[in-house]
Amino acid sequence: MNGVAQQSAIHWSETGRLAMEALRANKVRAALTMLGVVIGSACIVLVVTIGLTGRTFVRHQIEAVGSNLVFASLSQTAAAENVALSDEISIGDLEAVRAGIPQAVHVAGTNDFPMTVVVDGKTWPVSVVGVTPEFQPIRNLVIPQGRYFDSDDFASVAKVCVLSEHLADLVFPGRNPVGESLHVDELTFTVIGVFRERIDTFGQSEIRTDSLLVPFPLVRYYTGDTFFVTLYAQANRPESVPLVTDQVAQILKSRHRPEVEYDVENLSSILDTSKRISFALTIVLLLVALLALVISGIGIMNIMLVTVTERTREIGLRKAIGARPQEILYQFLFEAILISGVGAIIGILIAVAIPLSVDILGHFLPLPAGLQIPVSWLSVLAAFVVSCATGVFFGYLPARTAAQLQPVESLRFE
Repeated sequence: MNGVAQQSAIHWSETGRLAMEALRANKVRAALTMLGVVIGSACIVLVVTIGLTGRTFVRHQIEAVGSNLVFASLSQTAAAENVALSDEISIGDLEAVRAGIPQAVHVAGTNDFPMTVVVDGKTWPVSVVGVTPEFQPIRNLVIPQGRYFDSDDFASVAKVCVLSEHLADLVFPGRNPVGESLHVDELTFTVIGVFRERIDTFGQSEIRTDSLLVPFPLVRYYTGDTFFVTLYAQANRPESVPLVTDQVAQILKSRHRPEVEYDVENLSSILDTSKRISFALTIVLLLVALLALVISGIGIMNIMLVTVTERTREIGLRKAIGARPQEILYQFLFEAILISGVGAIIGILIAVAIPLSVDILGHFLPLPAGLQIPVSWLSVLAAFVVSCATGVFFGYLPARTAAQLQPVESLRFE
């Protein structure tokens, strides 16, 4: 039994040695044949990496705007018709959402309206946004200078404001705006802080480039508005977002006239859309990568068929001295596996090196915040297996052709 195993090991060793010598004798041909496998395997890893990177980046952007966020407003179609003041979202609605939805960890409301400031003798339009205490944690606002409103500011209806960075630079260029007075139309505010959005919403929310936040009681005091344009609720975890969305819609419906409609949305739909787009692009690019592998496989098959023809006499000599058809088959299959396997390893190394290089360059270049490039090791394994399988699949026909050659005819071949 040991003798049989030893004999088998010798045959495998001999087969591998002959395959490697054959490839070494035609280095340029082997390298060119391998090129398609390198490209295909690298594409598989890079495509999956790009898909994961895009998905991670979009999720980070959405969470930076406000994670697990649900927002509600009076429907635009309803707002265009005769809407009573009682149809607007009220402080009572906000308190009902806070008390009636345990999964809502933060609830806030906003009311924004246009005003103007005078800068260098010129009138400059600004957006004044009345906010409630929990607006800052819900929207992830960053306060680089000064502070956000505290409970005393809301209770005392203090004439204080927090400016956007652009507005602060515009009105108070080159100096700290905290503690300065700001004249907005006929009103005067004391600046207590400067804010910026963690991720810019480009004016798609109530926050504009030139905005100032003020306590909502101050808006109510000056304008008489007791309603919110937008109501925000933040769920305690992502799984609770659909539930909170439905409950906010139910509370608003139950507290107002049945015919009035409210738009209650969340950012999960945007994330789901981005996932679907990312998945579709990944599938398309994977098909391109697989096409590259198929083309490389056809190249392997063609080159090996030429090789079989060139080495017909060698095959005849091996068979004449006792080599079995199975050994010839394994030799040529081993050559195909070597070409595809080594090509896969080179392609994978190139594909992994690219995101690692981008990570290193990220320390020196201004890349977008939150950009992470994860490498899926499952895609690395898949690229290697698929590439080797391509070599076996397309290498089988030439190997079988070589194994079926007759010794006498092979020795007569010129």
